[in-house]
Amino acid sequence: MTDPALSRIADALEALVRNVSPASVTPVDLNVAPAYHWDGIAIRPVDAFAPVAFDLLSGIDAQKSALLENSRRHAAGYPAHDALLWGARGTGKSATVAACVARLQGAGQDIALVQCATDSLASLPALFALLRGSTRPFILFLDDLGFDDDGGDARSLRSLLEGGATARPANVRLYVTSNRRHILPRYLNEQDDPINVRDVVDDKMALSDRFGLSLGFHNLDQDAYLAIVSGYARRFDLRFEPLDAIQWATQRGSRSGRVAWQYVVELAGRAGKSLTS
Repeated sequence: MTDPALSRIADALEALVRNVSPASVTPVDLNVAPAYHWDGIAIRPVDAFAPVAFDLLSGIDAQKSALLENSRRHAAGYPAHDALLWGARGTGKSATVAACVARLQGAGQDIALVQCATDSLASLPALFALLRGSTRPFILFLDDLGFDDDGGDARSLRSLLEGGATARPANVRLYVTSNRRHILPRYLNEQDDPINVRDVVDDKMALSDRFGLSLGFHNLDQDAYLAIVSGYARRFDLRFEPLDAIQWATQRGSRSGRVAWQYVVELAGRAGKSLTS
């Protein structure tokens, strides 16, 4: 191979390294945007942060109130908990997190949401170091978190919540959503483990126990589902038949806030109406 060819390869490699280097990422002002996204390398502002309005989330009033109060304390600089929102899919866990932050921002409180992909957990110490440089309160949001076993990622997250040099800074609280109450799976054969059964159960629960606030979101019965549909319908001046709403949920095999909202989208489409509130 000729020297010019080697030089071209070296130049290409240098350019590639330069392009993926975190140092080449444009600095972001952490005091401006209402929400950010962390991709494991860099933090970027969210172009359009427009969550569902807090008042539109129905059937989860107790969960909403608890998370809003915890978030309000954090925004004011008072002690607040890391929060685990667990339960059935489509019951409003993720929407509640974003709605609480937006509600506080609308009331003039300076707090921001930072969403982090669950496959970027290894990069959290770097994100914490970045956020530690700001005095602004942040909610770090990990959506739909779950582990197949108590492996490295689960133990790492547990240590980040416990404290120490790599723990989250005082201006950051973690809000995590999961379909599992204890994030890690539980099995019937735990009782057959050769070590103490209580130790096995305690180890499985160790991660979820790190969250001072744990909120359960559950499947709805028919009356609660129809009440949510009715609330949406009143807000957007839509008419509906209860049997039609029930059939919609039956076809999807679920009664949840998400299914109720999807039905309202269908109603608005049929009526040719906008859903802007």
